[in-house]
Amino acid sequence: MLLYAQHITPRLEYIIDFFGKELFIDPIRITTDKNEFISSARPKINYSDTEFSNEEFFLQTTPLLFEAGIRPLPIHCFELNYSKAFFHTSGDIPFDIFAATFYLLSRYEEYLSHEKDQYSRFPHTASLAYRENFLQIPLVNVWAQELKKSLLKKFPDLLFHQGAFSFIPTYDIDTAYSYLHKGWKRNLGGTVRSILGGDWTTAKERIRVLRGKQEDPHDSYEWLDSLHLYCRVKPYYFFLVATEQRGYDKNISPNQPAMQELIEYHAGRNRVGIHPSWQSGDDKKLLKEEIEWLEYIAGTKIEHSRQHYIRFNLPGTYRTLIDSGIKKDFSMGYGGINGFRASVASSFYWYDLEKEEKTGLQVFPFCFMDANSYYEQKYSPRQAMDELLHYYRIIRKVNGLMITIWHNNFLGTDKTFAGWREVYEVFLKEEVFWDM
Repeated sequence: MLLYAQHITPRLEYIIDFFGKELFIDPIRITTDKNEFISSARPKINYSDTEFSNEEFFLQTTPLLFEAGIRPLPIHCFELNYSKAFFHTSGDIPFDIFAATFYLLSRYEEYLSHEKDQYSRFPHTASLAYRENFLQIPLVNVWAQELKKSLLKKFPDLLFHQGAFSFIPTYDIDTAYSYLHKGWKRNLGGTVRSILGGDWTTAKERIRVLRGKQEDPHDSYEWLDSLHLYCRVKPYYFFLVATEQRGYDKNISPNQPAMQELIEYHAGRNRVGIHPSWQSGDDKKLLKEEIEWLEYIAGTKIEHSRQHYIRFNLPGTYRTLIDSGIKKDFSMGYGGINGFRASVASSFYWYDLEKEEKTGLQVFPFCFMDANSYYEQKYSPRQAMDELLHYYRIIRKVNGLMITIWHNNFLGTDKTFAGWREVYEVFLKEEVFWDM
C-alpha cells in the first residue's frame, strides 16, 4: 500500500504505522512525490486535500496530523454506519479517520484544561467518548473494519492481516490477605474495631483465620491457578509493594516472608508487574525503589506496570514509567467507569504529544474492572456478567484484544463479594475458553 501526503510529520508516521500493523501484512509506505503516486499501479491512498483520479482511495485531510502543539479543537460528532465519527470531510470515507484516530489514541483531550476528580485523575465525564456515548465501544477498531471494507471495494485483490480475538486476564494485588501476615498490631486493632462496631461475625472470622481454622477470605490464588490451567490462559499479576502502609497503600509489606513467597510463586509461573503505590505516584525515586524491590523478590526484570487506583496523568506519569524501565503499561482505562478510555481494543505505543514523538512504551488498554462495576456502577453479579458479555462480544466482533482487571479479594470467599467469583468462572469457562 502506497500513501501520498503533502508533508510527512511524526503524527502522520505514527498513525499510519498503527493502521499498517492493524490491517495490513506489509507496512504502508508514505510518499510526498505526487508524480510517483499518480503513476504507481499499486493500491494507493491519497491523503491530501485534492483528489487526483478514480484509481486511488481518497481521504481528505484535516489539519491535525500536519500541525504541532496542543490546542482546543472544534469536534462535532455525526452518525456513520450506526457508529459515531468526527472530523467530517469528503472522500471515499466521509471523515478524516487518521486524524480522528490520532486524537483518541494520543489522548489529546487529556492535555487540555480540565478539572481532575477526587483522586487527581482525568475524569471520564470530561471525555468525548462519554459525552457522545461511545465509551463502551472500541470505536477505533470499528473504524478500522470499515476502512478495510471500503478499501476492498476499491482494490478487491488487496491482502489484509487476519487478526484474531485475544484475551488477557490481569490481577491487582492491593491486599494480598485480609487477616494473615499483617502483624499483631493491625489484627488487634481490626478486631477491636469490629467488636466496638458490633460486627461480631467479622471478629470471629478473623480469629478463626488466624488460628488456621478457616481460609483467608482474600486467598484466591490456588483457585485462580486451576482456572487458568483449565482455560489455557496466561495472566499478569501486578503487586503493590509499598514498604510503608498508609493511606491507599494497605498491602502487606514486601519485608514479610509470606509476601515474598507469594511474589516468588507467581513470578515462577505467571507474568508479574509493578502496581506503583499511591505514595510513589508523586515520587520518582520511590517508584524506582519499589520496582527494584519487586525485581529482587521476583528474581526477574520488571517491565510491566499498572497504576494503583488507575492514577496517572499525561505526559508526566508515562514519562516516569519510561525512565524507570517500564516497557508495557496496563493503566489505560478509567477508575470510575468501565469502557474504552482510548476507544480501542488493541495495544498501541504511546505518543508523547508535548515532545511530538512516538515512544517505546506499549499501552495495553483494559475495558472492565471489577471495582468499577461493584463500587462505582453499583452492579450486581448478574449485571456484571451482562457487562462482561457486552465487551466480549463487541471485541470479538472486531478481532480485538480484551483485557480485564480483577482483584484477589473479589475472587476469594469474602461474603461482601458473594457471586462475583462464580461470574468470573462462568465467563472464562463458557465464553472466553471456547474462543481461545
